[in-house]
Amino acid sequence: MERRNLFKAAAAATLVTTAAPEVAHAAPAKFDQDDPRFAIAVLPDTQYLFDADSSDPAPLKETFSYLLEQRAEDNIAFLTHLGDVTEHGTEQEIVLAGQTFTKIDGKLPYSVLAGNHDIDGSKDDQRGDSPYLRVFGPERQSKSKTFLGTSKDGYNSAHLITAAGKKWLILALDWRISDSGIAWAKSIMNQHQNPTVVTTHDLAYADDAGKAYLSGNGQRLWDNLIKDNDQIFLTLNGHYWPPGRTTLKNAKGNDVHVHITNYQDRYYGGAGMIRLYRFDLGRNRIDVETFAPWFLARDPEKRTPLESETIELTGDVDRFSLEFDFDARFPEPKPAPRPAAQVVDRHTAAYWRFDQAGQSVADGATVRDLSGKGNHLTVRRLANSTAETLTVSEEHHVGAPAHASLRFDGGKGPDRGAILQTAGNAPLNSAKFLDGYTIEAFVKLPEPFVGDHSWMGILSWEGRAGDAGKHSGWSDLEPTCSLNISGERFLQYVLYSEVGDHNPTHWSHALPTGVWQHLAVVNDGKRSLVYVNGSKIARNPTQPAQGIATVGRPFTLGATSFDLKYGQGFYGWIGDVRITARALRPAQFLPGGHYR
Repeated sequence: MERRNLFKAAAAATLVTTAAPEVAHAAPAKFDQDDPRFAIAVLPDTQYLFDADSSDPAPLKETFSYLLEQRAEDNIAFLTHLGDVTEHGTEQEIVLAGQTFTKIDGKLPYSVLAGNHDIDGSKDDQRGDSPYLRVFGPERQSKSKTFLGTSKDGYNSAHLITAAGKKWLILALDWRISDSGIAWAKSIMNQHQNPTVVTTHDLAYADDAGKAYLSGNGQRLWDNLIKDNDQIFLTLNGHYWPPGRTTLKNAKGNDVHVHITNYQDRYYGGAGMIRLYRFDLGRNRIDVETFAPWFLARDPEKRTPLESETIELTGDVDRFSLEFDFDARFPEPKPAPRPAAQVVDRHTAAYWRFDQAGQSVADGATVRDLSGKGNHLTVRRLANSTAETLTVSEEHHVGAPAHASLRFDGGKGPDRGAILQTAGNAPLNSAKFLDGYTIEAFVKLPEPFVGDHSWMGILSWEGRAGDAGKHSGWSDLEPTCSLNISGERFLQYVLYSEVGDHNPTHWSHALPTGVWQHLAVVNDGKRSLVYVNGSKIARNPTQPAQGIATVGRPFTLGATSFDLKYGQGFYGWIGDVRITARALRPAQFLPGGHYR
């Protein structure tokens, strides 16, 4: 709905405000729905900022500006308001609040729910029409891409957000939800069986020590909605102060975190103070912080004493962390294997996987190149190796197209390991990739990591750098391109580029053991970048890197040669390997390769 229609009552209202002129702010930034780290912003009772002729929306405007500006850096997925938007629920107050919310309309998804000060608090959600419903009801909310719908009365809403590659359900429930409203909420959860956050105005209160207890209405919600729906893991409410928290066990014995956040008793009615719930699925944590962007934006030397002491709250009910094993609580169906045709296109130079029927790894066995380019690999064990040095394994990265890998049991001398090499006439042996390339591999190091495996190779192009006319590196006898692991388990990508005598060398952080990693080298014809799990490593050199100085010798999987000899093989698992004759974006990496 256009603003002139949504707020047609505004022209008739006399609005008194002490708001200062708005400061110019930067354009809103983008949200990354695949990043395993994201935040949900929580905004409690703002009623004292919208209180008849003493209204002042300036703090809330600054909060909204902060959220828009920080959306990319903090990866903010959603904002939820916990009710009591206004003090009296009059048309004048509600319209002014609605006008303030236009700052984030269409820019940041959000939910709003009615608190007892926004409507006739003596009635439940069957109360009928109200200024609140006309301004913050279904017609406004339906403009959001996250909006699922409202209950028939319009006072309860549901949003489905995508963050960290998962779907999350957020229920915004009226302060006095009816039995029909509860039935509606259950039907939404039946349709969307995703991790769920319940937000409402009145659910729990806290003692002075910050220990939370269910209120009378909260007990009703617990008994009739929360307790028996295991997908609900977090509840948020305002209404009461002081803030507090507790953890309850639902009918399945799982934790439900119950949090009260409300700062209207603080200086300037809470000044639009927010909480950020920072979800980190990589670390299995939720980190919580509470602060006031309005005070944060001010010159520190000009802040008043009350502003300075309210800018951030650091008590253990305002700033804390929760350990939360998301995969254990909300296991997802594992993706099925993907056929090669789904990950191969005309740019694919080679693609190997190890789940083909009857795949042998005996000496002389062939692993076919599924790109159709003829770069088949032949298995060869080094001199002092056994059948157990190379085996086919069912281990695989959960997102990898193939649900199999090769288990290498290589080690230092003499000559222990196995390699897979292209034939002497394979097109890959002489490919230069002058216009760019991407090399991808799924790799897992054993846990425990036993023995000395420093400088073992994952893959390489055989051929002495000196034979290619390249003399800028560590030794003329090392290969022209290799991906290795140092003694500290740092990933090392060494390249002698085809154009010029350049030898850029990339170094990652220490790779963890016992965990699958997706490794990618991306070259755009000018420079190379190395990614681990879709994240750029820090030590990517800026030296020019155009093409690979191949000399017609085999491409090798499982080791790196020196002076055309192999002294040790890889130790660990290698899954799907793909080489593409162009630079790919992380979103185009093999499935499972763009995060976690």
